[in-house]
Amino acid sequence: MDINYLEIIGGYGRHGAEEPVRKVSLKMGDIVSIVGPTGSGKTELINDVERFADDNTPSRRRLLIDGKSVPEESVGDPSKNPIALITQHTNFLSDLPVQEFLEIHASIRQAGHTESVIERTLDFANQLTGESIILDSAMTELSGGQTRALLIADAVVIGNSPIILLDEIENAGIHRTKALELLKNYRKIFFFVTHDPRIALLSDFRIVMKGGAMQKIISRNEKEKKIAEGIKKMDDVLSDFRAKIRAGDSLEEDEFERRMKELSYN
Repeated sequence: MDINYLEIIGGYGRHGAEEPVRKVSLKMGDIVSIVGPTGSGKTELINDVERFADDNTPSRRRLLIDGKSVPEESVGDPSKNPIALITQHTNFLSDLPVQEFLEIHASIRQAGHTESVIERTLDFANQLTGESIILDSAMTELSGGQTRALLIADAVVIGNSPIILLDEIENAGIHRTKALELLKNYRKIFFFVTHDPRIALLSDFRIVMKGGAMQKIISRNEKEKKIAEGIKKMDDVLSDFRAKIRAGDSLEEDEFERRMKELSYN
């Protein structure tokens, strides 16, 4: 399905008042984060997008693609659905080997290019994880992070979904910066439900949720780009220490002090 832009028409919050944000307009290539405290309505918003809301959900929002309601065939036919939702819950997966899982999907969505597309999908996924995914492994043997990485790669490369919804990938041990770098190479709209300041500040826009309603939209500016770089450096230090601990190494106080000084000088 070819898509140029997507619009979310505002509905109502939990207390019955109109949402302050009346319309969100996104074009292909945009990355948007949905932020707000727990219970603010972040998941409800991406569920509305995933279900092609048409004044038929509790929020009464509407989703328009290229200015029109979503065609019925896209709602009812999974093969024509332009949206992929990657949630925190992956216990629905069968006990198929990774290769067979990818082959089945690739044979449906990428006829004639199965071998090369599987290779690209696995390469994409393995750039997001600490431990490489093995094709012979059963899907149910993968860690949570590996599963989420594989599903993201599958949606982007094999499914080639124009709109991808990602729910709190920071909780899965995925390399966040690498994920954003890779995703920006694809002409798609990406939604991140996140509590992570690094993801939020690297997004083009963020939708702020409260009380089940879209309160405001914030566009990233030059000041926030600089702040994002500082947060990236801090997060990289924590990631390095985390990797050392996972590898069974001991941390030294002088190394910690050196890394902290490096942060203060930059």
